[in-house]
Amino acid sequence: MTTETRIRPRPAAVTLTPAAEARIGALMEKAPDDAIGVKLSTPRRGCSGLAYSVDFVTEADPMDERIETSGGTFFIDGASVLYLIGSTMDWREDDFTAGFVFNNPNATGSCGCGESFTV
Repeated sequence: MTTETRIRPRPAAVTLTPAAEARIGALMEKAPDDAIGVKLSTPRRGCSGLAYSVDFVTEADPMDERIETSGGTFFIDGASVLYLIGSTMDWREDDFTAGFVFNNPNATGSCGCGESFTV
């Protein structure tokens, strides 16, 4: 009797909208020469405890989640993944503001200005 093992692909920790992928591509076009991608992390700061931070990354960390997008490589800080699983990352622009917007089902609260969140 043979047993076939099927390995289902693991879903990405964060889903990127087409607008977010396009913004990552635009950032990578202007990135420093040593940048290999864009990285999302959740450093401790703000009045609610955690904040979203998006920066260029110059070196791959084997603990980071890696997502290949049409715009370039997107990394998620390994220590931040548990706070972000199931989140959607979007890019929104209007006449007055522009920035990444996160829909995070793990967030239990946020500060009044929206800069930080609690899990």
